[in-house]
Amino acid sequence: MKKVLLVITAVFGLSNAMNAQDVDFGVKTGLNISNFTGGEADRNNLIGFHIGTFAEIKLSDKFSLQPELLYSRQGSEANNFVKIKVDYLALPLMAKYYLSDKFSLEAGPQMSFLVNDKAVFNDSAIPDAETDASSFDFGLNIGLGYAVSSNLFIQTRYNYGITTVAENPDIKNSVFQVSLGYKF
Repeated sequence: MKKVLLVITAVFGLSNAMNAQDVDFGVKTGLNISNFTGGEADRNNLIGFHIGTFAEIKLSDKFSLQPELLYSRQGSEANNFVKIKVDYLALPLMAKYYLSDKFSLEAGPQMSFLVNDKAVFNDSAIPDAETDASSFDFGLNIGLGYAVSSNLFIQTRYNYGITTVAENPDIKNSVFQVSLGYKF
């Protein structure tokens, strides 16, 4: 938890160091379509969500940095038997390159800290259980953004997990996100 607070303080401390006119703050929320990669199990996508806040720090007309703080529900359904739900406090740091006033390309790392993990069995006779999910996840993001107006935007993003969620089997996160955001 100390790592999370340190990263949050550093991210928002950096944004406060910039001139107020060069920083936009906002909120975003959206849909997660997630799965685990690796291992041999037959898995289906799990539908989840993300919600959080961001600061877009404009470095030039074409380039900006966007640190985010998101709550993200991810996971997978295995063999139509159990849904594995892993909830993270995610800290992406996106580098944004504006192709035009409306379109941007985004890429960057994401650190995620596990806040909840649960195996929910389709058979109600089997009680929910904790998983052996790792407490930290590191991934790489790539995506696109579109400014609907000066305040409203939509984003699509893919998160590829670099570190393993669980060691046995060796599985990683794979998350597709669609977001709607608002800049203040």
